[in-house]
Amino acid sequence: MILSKREMLAAIKRGEIIITPFEKGLVGACSIDFRLGDEFRLFKGKNKVDLTDGLDYLKLTKPATKPEGIELQSGEMVLGVTLERLSLSQKYCGWIQGRSRIARMGLMVHVSSGLIQPGVDNKQVLEIVNLSPNAITLKPGVPICQVSFEVLSSEASYEGEFAKQSKP
Repeated sequence: MILSKREMLAAIKRGEIIITPFEKGLVGACSIDFRLGDEFRLFKGKNKVDLTDGLDYLKLTKPATKPEGIELQSGEMVLGVTLERLSLSQKYCGWIQGRSRIARMGLMVHVSSGLIQPGVDNKQVLEIVNLSPNAITLKPGVPICQVSFEVLSSEASYEGEFAKQSKP
C-alpha cells in the first residue's frame, strides 16, 4: 500500500520516516518532492566498461561541488544527490520518480534504480541524463524528483554498501 499524504505525515511525526531538512510544503497527495543538492560526480570521458568487472563508478567519475549549478549538454549524464537525507524505518520502502515538469524538459533523474530500501539513512543518488536537444541548467535547491512510500508485509533492513551514502 502506497502511503497517502495523511499517512506520510503521521509516519514522519512518529519518526518512522525522517527527512532532513523537511519542508511540509513539499508533501503531495502520495509523494514528497526532494530537491537537488550541490554535489555531483562528472564522468571523466568516454571509456569502455565491462559490466562483469566490478562496476566501480568512482574510477570513471570525478567529484564536483557546484553550489551555482551545472549545465548538462544534450546526451550527457551526471550523478547528483538530493539535498534531503532520508531515513526509513524497517517498515517502509520508497520509490523515487522524476517529476513530470522535469521530464517534459527531456531530463531523466534516475536511470533504473527507483527502489529505496528499508532501513536506509542516506541521500538519494540521482542518475541524471539530458535526453533533450537542449542544454539544461541544473541548480541546487530545485525540486527534481519525488519519493513515495510503501508499507512492507514484514520488517526488513538493507545493509548494503549504499545504506549510509551521502555523496554521489
